[in-house]
Amino acid sequence: MTASDVPVAAAPEAAADGEDRILTIPNLISLVRLSCLPLFLYLLFGREDRAAAAWLLAALGATDWIDGYIARHFDQVSSLGKILDPVADRLLFFVGVGGILVDGSVPVWFAVAVLVREFVVGATTVVLALLGARRVDVTWFGKAGTFALMFAFPLFLAGESDLSWADQAHVAAWVFGIPGLVLSYIAWALYAPLGLAALRAGRADRAAAAG
Repeated sequence: MTASDVPVAAAPEAAADGEDRILTIPNLISLVRLSCLPLFLYLLFGREDRAAAAWLLAALGATDWIDGYIARHFDQVSSLGKILDPVADRLLFFVGVGGILVDGSVPVWFAVAVLVREFVVGATTVVLALLGARRVDVTWFGKAGTFALMFAFPLFLAGESDLSWADQAHVAAWVFGIPGLVLSYIAWALYAPLGLAALRAGRADRAAAAG
């Protein structure tokens, strides 16, 4: 789940050599993560195995950083990956949280608060991109909030399972969940000025290029 969170303006970059590659290890990891979403839903609703579904979702959340790390450190960055990775993160978040909400393992108010924020930020990011805003990066608040929430929701699910440590998992879910929700809303509050700055910078870049 990275999202795909609150952005800050970044300097424009020219396309690097090799970025048109498709067959890269990070892209493969993103595809594997996407392909696991139907398995998560099957475990949760088909098998009614909350423990297995929680373990799978936690594993998918924990591997969120792997594809990006490999891309940056092993020269595996690609144009497809820049799209595929945030799409995989966003779908993982919406499918995971939505499934747990339908299952009833998380308080409705908490899940709705997270989903509303994710939807608005995601939609606004798309609109800014369509309007020509400069490429943006995720803030620390967004990264930390997403990281905490990616662990909170599997723990909520584990807390309603037959695991021997289900009670402890429920407590841990709130330990991760409340700070994660607060950080994500701080990131959201920062979105307007940072998004407008990115939009102004993008327009300035186009004006300079036209001149």
